[in-house]
Amino acid sequence: MAKQIFSILLVAATYIGTIVGAGFATGKEIVTFFSVHGTFGAIGIVITGFLFIFVGTKIMIISARIGAYSYQDLNVYLFGSKGGKFVNIFMFIVVICVTSVMLSGAGAVFHEQLGLSFQFGIIITIILCYIVVLKGMRGIFAINSYIVPLMILFSLFVFISIFSGKTDGLVGQVMAILHSESWEWIISPLTYSSFNLMTALVVLVPLGNEIRDERILKWGGFLGGFGLFLILIMSHFSLSAFPATFSYDIPMAEIVKLFGTVLHVFFLLIIFGEIFNTVVGNVFGITRQLKAAFGLRYQHAVLLILFVIFVISQAGYGKLLTVLYPLFGYLGLFMLFLLIVKRMPEK
Repeated sequence: MAKQIFSILLVAATYIGTIVGAGFATGKEIVTFFSVHGTFGAIGIVITGFLFIFVGTKIMIISARIGAYSYQDLNVYLFGSKGGKFVNIFMFIVVICVTSVMLSGAGAVFHEQLGLSFQFGIIITIILCYIVVLKGMRGIFAINSYIVPLMILFSLFVFISIFSGKTDGLVGQVMAILHSESWEWIISPLTYSSFNLMTALVVLVPLGNEIRDERILKWGGFLGGFGLFLILIMSHFSLSAFPATFSYDIPMAEIVKLFGTVLHVFFLLIIFGEIFNTVVGNVFGITRQLKAAFGLRYQHAVLLILFVIFVISQAGYGKLLTVLYPLFGYLGLFMLFLLIVKRMPEK
C-alpha cells in the first residue's frame, strides 16, 4: 500500500513538473492567459483545472493500454497512420520551440533577477540538462520529487502572506476587475489547456506506458491536475493583487522581492528548478522520438536537440512566450477536442 501511494505521488509530481515550466513558474503564462481577464480569468482557471484532471489522466491510461513508447504512437492511435505523421511533425516543432522558450526563461532568470549574463544561464542549463537526460526517466522522477513540493509550498506561502489579515480588501479589489468587454477569457482556458497538454505528451505518454497500473495513473492524474489548479488559482490571485507586475518577464519574482532578499533568491532557485525540470522532460521525450524515427544514438540525439534549442532561445524569453504560446494553443484545440471525445481502447 505504501509503495502504491508513493507511486501515485510520483506520477502526480511528474505531471505537475511537466506542466509547470518557465511561463507557469514565473507567472508570465498566468498573466497572459488569465490575470489580464480579471475575475473571468479565475473562472477560466476552474475550467483549465478540470481539463488537466480529465484529459491528462486519459492520456496516461490510453498510453498504458496501447503500449505507446513515445507520443508518436499516441498520435497514430488518435489520428490514424497518415494523420499521425503530420501531427507528429507539428508536435515536434511545437515541443522544440517550447523547450527553447524554457531555455530562454532560464537565461531571463539569470539576467533580469540576478544581474548575470543571459548566455551564462542558458549554458549552465544545457550542461546540467545533458547530465540528467542521460539518466532517463529515473532522472526526471528524482528532480520532480524535490522541486514540485517546494513549488506548491512556496505558492501557498506567497498567497497567504499577501492575503492574510487584509482578505476582504484585496479579494474585493481583485474580484472587481471584471474586464467584461473582452470575450477572450472564454477561449483562453481551452487554448492554455490544449497547448500545455500537447507539450506534456512527451512525458505523459512514456509515463503511462512505464507505470501501467491504471489505479496509480488515475489517482496520480487527479492529484496532478488538482495540484496544477491550486498553483494556478493562488498565483492568479497573488499576481492580480499587484497588476503593475504584469509587464515584467518574471512578474512573480517582483512580488517575492517584497518579502526580502533571502526568500527572493530561494524563489529564483525554485523557478530555475521548474524551468530546468521541463527542459529535461521535453528533451527526454524528443530524444525518444528521434531515436525511434531515425535510429540515432541516444547521446547524439540529446546533443543535437540541445544545439537546436540553444539557437532558437536566442530570440528572447518574453517575445517567444507571448507569441508562440497562444498560437500553439489555438493550433492544438483540435487535438484537445479529439482527446476529450475519443473512446478509451479496450484493456
